[in-house]
Amino acid sequence: MPMNRAHRKLCSSEKWAQTTKDHILPWALEHVELGADVLEIGPGYGANLRVLADLVPRLTAAEIDADTVRLLQDTWGDRARILLADGAELPLPGASFDSVVCFTMLHHVPTAAHQDRIFAEAFRVVRPGGTFAGSDSQPGLRFRILHFRDTMNTLDPAGLPARLKEAGFTDVSVDTHPQSGGLRFRARRP
Repeated sequence: MPMNRAHRKLCSSEKWAQTTKDHILPWALEHVELGADVLEIGPGYGANLRVLADLVPRLTAAEIDADTVRLLQDTWGDRARILLADGAELPLPGASFDSVVCFTMLHHVPTAAHQDRIFAEAFRVVRPGGTFAGSDSQPGLRFRILHFRDTMNTLDPAGLPARLKEAGFTDVSVDTHPQSGGLRFRARRP
């Protein structure tokens, strides 16, 4: 994974899992109807996945890193379908999920073009009327230090709506958290 050792340690910690459960997901998913079939793109070490597994009947996770896929399969394979896949090239049929989500991972995608392909794939695999939702961090001093020698390609909150609309989504909203400054987005496939 494109993360330094300190970053991997943080993201695999129980403290991060608790932060995700208590703060990130409640805010990111506020007023979002997930539906019964949910795809998470880029679950990393599974902090979000463990929460989502209790919220939805059917959960699929697409992770690009083979070692992390094995870890997720060992830990969550009885509660979620875990796929080794790039979110920009999903081995899934179109219009097969009620919602697609991704949390605190898009800044690890090295280019805006690759992020846009992830948005296009999310559009392709979500059913008409379905939602694409998620969150990500914004740059600050601590964030930059944590990402020393990491991939760090943050999203511009002002430009993200146009990028999601270009992928085909409508009803796009992007806002930032009043304390953390992180962003969340929601979009719908017509």
